[in-house]
Amino acid sequence: MSGAAASAGASRFSGFMNHPAGPKTVFFWAPLMKWCLVAAGLKDLNRPAEKLSISQNIALAATGMIWVRYSVVITPVNYSLAAVNFFVGATGLGQLARIAHYRYTNPEATEGVKA
Repeated sequence: MSGAAASAGASRFSGFMNHPAGPKTVFFWAPLMKWCLVAAGLKDLNRPAEKLSISQNIALAATGMIWVRYSVVITPVNYSLAAVNFFVGATGLGQLARIAHYRYTNPEATEGVKA
């Protein structure tokens, strides 16, 4: 590339690098690392529902949904943080649904279990 095309490409790259939520800030790296929570939640889909933690998944669902809201009211607005938190919350809610379905279909498995 040369001339105007190279200048436009360099300008876009420079704009990305120097953005308030770009790779030089925590606003870029924190959401990127938080995808590990989503991956862990998806990996838990292989676990039997009776082995899942209710309190852990309530915490994931609640914090995910709270942080979605926070991500769009902070400055700079961080859509990547909103997206990852939406999926963290959705993963937690999905696991809670699995636990509820298991307990509904297997009432004998929950006898003697404290809520």
